[in-house]
Amino acid sequence: MKRVLYLFFLLPVILFGQQTINDSIIHDNLYRSYTAYIPVIYNTSQPTPLVFNFHGLTGSSAIAMWHADFRSIADTANFIIVHPQGLLNSSGETHWNVGQIGTSINDIDFISKLLDSLSLEYNIDSDRVYSTGMSNGAYMSYRLACELSDKIAAIAPVAGSYISYMLNSCNPTHSIPVLHIHGVADSSSIYYGKPGVESIPSIISYWADFNQCDTQSIFTQIANVNLTDSSMVEHYSWKNGINGVEVEHFKIIDGGHTWPGSNFPNSNGITNYDINASVEIWNFFSKYDIHGLINFSTEIVENTIEGRRLLKVIDVLGRENKRTKNEPLFYIYDDGTVEKKIIIE
Repeated sequence: MKRVLYLFFLLPVILFGQQTINDSIIHDNLYRSYTAYIPVIYNTSQPTPLVFNFHGLTGSSAIAMWHADFRSIADTANFIIVHPQGLLNSSGETHWNVGQIGTSINDIDFISKLLDSLSLEYNIDSDRVYSTGMSNGAYMSYRLACELSDKIAAIAPVAGSYISYMLNSCNPTHSIPVLHIHGVADSSSIYYGKPGVESIPSIISYWADFNQCDTQSIFTQIANVNLTDSSMVEHYSWKNGINGVEVEHFKIIDGGHTWPGSNFPNSNGITNYDINASVEIWNFFSKYDIHGLINFSTEIVENTIEGRRLLKVIDVLGRENKRTKNEPLFYIYDDGTVEKKIIIE
């Protein structure tokens, strides 16, 4: 026991309580603001992943934080969430410059500089920086994958696509894991595209081909656990890409321009509740770093395929434990079942 106490004195752990921080940097002589969420278990001595979460057209960093909410997940899995704020375009709408007309804002360089600034304040794992966003924020995630891939490990766009001429000049420096979530009945970001904007099948095909994934996807019908949301979910996965990366797609049948699983008010069509997009996105991100597939993940398990939810994981002494390897762990589900697993390393 004395030895253990001695080690604690020798290696102090500095923990922050959870914090929501509104801050800004100056970029191109403009104040560029953002809202950061620091998880309750953030440890200054531990390199921590970071997730950029981009709002949509006319949106805000606050809307992104509440609508596409990752905070409770971050408090368990330990990652920082950053919600940048877009500037006004020529029509007076907050936006991200993804190659459309009416804007000349250099948002790619802003995000690069913002990441540099955040890295001076927090212990960020530079190999595990991810991007997600909805609608115009989804387009922004695709642009980051194309033009800032030296800093972005994986992306998960929701309810958005990419401008065709921009995709034609896409030039990532490494294989990019991509998870795309989209409602087929989305009337704002049309699933099957429109002139000048890629269809979702087309953009997914681009990334599966770029990553040299299997040409044939693996299909899974997600359990329709919520019978009142008027929608269903299909899951497609293109596996065995370069460095072990995959391209995945949750296709929301009858889903609208919405974030699955969100309780934030939305009048843009049907919201699906068979999956939680935030949970699925972190489960996807947690498998990868900038070099590809990694050997561990801090998944927040939501077993929607089998229609049950993981409540907690305990060891043989009844203590909650999700990461211990080479010893028995007991997975307790909400349907009363318990599974015994041993993670071998």
